[in-house]
Amino acid sequence: MSFSKPGRSLATKTRLRTPNDFSPFSGMCSVCLEGCTGLCEIGLSSIRGREVLYPQPFGKITAAAEKDYPIDFSHFNIMGTAVGAVGIEADPDKAIFPAVKLETEIGAGDNKIKLKMPIVFPAQGSTNVAKENWEGYAGGAALCGVIVTVGENVCAMDPNAEIVNGKVKHSPDMEARVNAFRKYYNGYGTIAVQANVEDTNLGVLEYAIEKLGVEAVEIKWGQGAKDIGGEVKLSSLERALQLKERGYIVLPDPTDPEVQKAFKNGAFTEFERHSRLGMVDEESFHARVNQLREAGAKYIFLKTGAYRPADLARAVKYASDARIDLLTVDGAGGGTGMSPWRMMNEWGIPTVYIEALLYNYLKRLADKGAYIPAVAIAGGFTLEDHIFKGLALGAPYVRLVGMGRSPMTAAMVGKTIGRMIQEGKLPDDLKKYGQSVDQIFYGAIKLKEQYGEEAFNKMSPAAIAVYTYMDRVMGGLQQLMAGARKFDVKYITRDDIAALTPEAAKITGIKYIMDVDAEEVDKILG
Repeated sequence: MSFSKPGRSLATKTRLRTPNDFSPFSGMCSVCLEGCTGLCEIGLSSIRGREVLYPQPFGKITAAAEKDYPIDFSHFNIMGTAVGAVGIEADPDKAIFPAVKLETEIGAGDNKIKLKMPIVFPAQGSTNVAKENWEGYAGGAALCGVIVTVGENVCAMDPNAEIVNGKVKHSPDMEARVNAFRKYYNGYGTIAVQANVEDTNLGVLEYAIEKLGVEAVEIKWGQGAKDIGGEVKLSSLERALQLKERGYIVLPDPTDPEVQKAFKNGAFTEFERHSRLGMVDEESFHARVNQLREAGAKYIFLKTGAYRPADLARAVKYASDARIDLLTVDGAGGGTGMSPWRMMNEWGIPTVYIEALLYNYLKRLADKGAYIPAVAIAGGFTLEDHIFKGLALGAPYVRLVGMGRSPMTAAMVGKTIGRMIQEGKLPDDLKKYGQSVDQIFYGAIKLKEQYGEEAFNKMSPAAIAVYTYMDRVMGGLQQLMAGARKFDVKYITRDDIAALTPEAAKITGIKYIMDVDAEEVDKILG
């Protein structure tokens, strides 16, 4: 069985001439015919070269791996029961699913961040797809009462940013992103700002703390979609020169006269901007945490990607020693709009595997009495069953689930529908719900009740869509939890799920479904 799907993908706009007759390991047509104009990834690469490294159209999409990993969350089922209730009186009139509590809080100190649901929207940075849909993504996070993070490179990518002596003094884009959350803030969640190598050099986090009043900052080691720095495309020579001057790697070199001539002649139409690789070091990590605390940060997060196990162990140990507030671990295969396509599919530790390792490492520290920060797991989570299983697999240490690509999808859909309503161009399949924002978006009922009609009418349809999507997901999570008789997220445990295969059980330590409750069964049957 081949887990990969090389040679063709909608993401790279490639296909095979013989889609039903191909080599499973190379991805090529089993017979490559002279005269073919190059439909597959090899053929298109022979024409467009490095452009084919990335999903297309760049900056207008999010994309996630197509690789079929041997173990994923579908290899586990949620265990229900007909007995009792945890967290509420075992009374059929009281133990109803709307009574399930999803609120939680995180933070190393006494001043906790309260959350309406156990969710964080991970960092979305300087790509066009994030910038163009930020109002919905961040505004929706605020309406949901969860954490959202402004990703890397935002200040330096802001053409109107004021940078003096290598440090950012003002960034309209960063200010707008922070305000998009604050506009709907209701006392739950928070907005964090993330920094990579270039952001750290520019003093982005210090600017966010001192000038914008941001309370939470995130140190970035990486993400699950790739193991290199962030990249975007630049469509003008002026922007390429500006970004190179601001410290980025820009390819091809926009300062080269021959490159400038080729660009002006149409030989290529876009430059690539790349971030540098971060270099993790224990001493410098702790020094940076101390710097940020001295600068006034109330909460410090760490985001790491799907690196090898030793790097995960470093993240867990350093986060524990530094007593940070949130560690986010991002498994391979998750969605992004800017990662090299083959890298997204073929590198790193997939989410289930990395969470199994993460649980083991956290437990080892906890057994020694070490401080354990709140932990979030990310990487392909979209619906309520995923969230339940993600929380159960890492319980009691994994307390939040990161959802990035799916709320961004909701934001894009909401923006599109909002525009259609404004232009009077709703398609018939939407008109059946109505023709106004409050008729079409189911979440309008709760939002009007909570904020009032006047405030609701000023809300972005994109933010309303994110709230509506998450309200559905959280309703589904309440139902699953009620079925497991767990009436508060803090009571979810590892034995609330069962592995459907011996291999899934071996990898994760979750019991094989045929062995669940074996001891209790013996007691019942005698």
